[in-house]
Amino acid sequence: MSFNKIFLTPEAALADILRDDLVLMAGGFGVCGIPSALIDVILDSGVKGLTVISNNPGADGHGLGKLFKSRQVRKLICSYAGDNALFAQQYMAGEVEVEFNPQGTLAERIRAGGAGIPAFYTRTGVGTVIARGKPTAEFDGKTYLMERGLRADLALIHAWKGDTEGNLQYRMTARNFNPPMATAAAMTVAEVENLVSPGLLDPDHIVTPGIFVNRIVAVPGASKHIEQRTVRPRPMHIEE
Repeated sequence: MSFNKIFLTPEAALADILRDDLVLMAGGFGVCGIPSALIDVILDSGVKGLTVISNNPGADGHGLGKLFKSRQVRKLICSYAGDNALFAQQYMAGEVEVEFNPQGTLAERIRAGGAGIPAFYTRTGVGTVIARGKPTAEFDGKTYLMERGLRADLALIHAWKGDTEGNLQYRMTARNFNPPMATAAAMTVAEVENLVSPGLLDPDHIVTPGIFVNRIVAVPGASKHIEQRTVRPRPMHIEE
């Protein structure tokens, strides 16, 4: 049996999915590899009360940062605040609930959710505020902290290349939280920069198998914001 996963626009790909109080995973790191086109659809839809699972809240005016400006996010499960000053203001004012995680712990919580693992133990966070209210256990004479796996109603993914069956490849740093998030949601929607026919992707280079991807939309020429531009000073030319 064959299923058509291709949608012509980001709006069509999310049209019958979005609702208030969704638990949403959004791939990316900073503003690298973020599903910008799909996030814009959420912005325009006006859905509210979202619980967002992401490495960070995006930047002011970019990516998830737009959803904080529109006050559509109720809770953020993340690793760090990034360069989003508006999010920081909302957090300090108690307007957004935040659950901070060590970055490796967040990645593993998502991976565990995708693998069907409800919880795991780690030494990271033991003896800190991260451990408050969480069970602990002793293994080999050392204390470990129990963390729960994470799953979402919807995962939004950005990939460099994908085929019409949903197999995905990522480019360089954009291969960050996208692959594990693709496995950890009831519905995964991927925006891809280059959409190709089945058989044109080297099987050894496929990172996310199509079995995890429900819907795909092509976004050729996707805009890519640079969060912090750092350049090396041009050396002075000295004539002999």
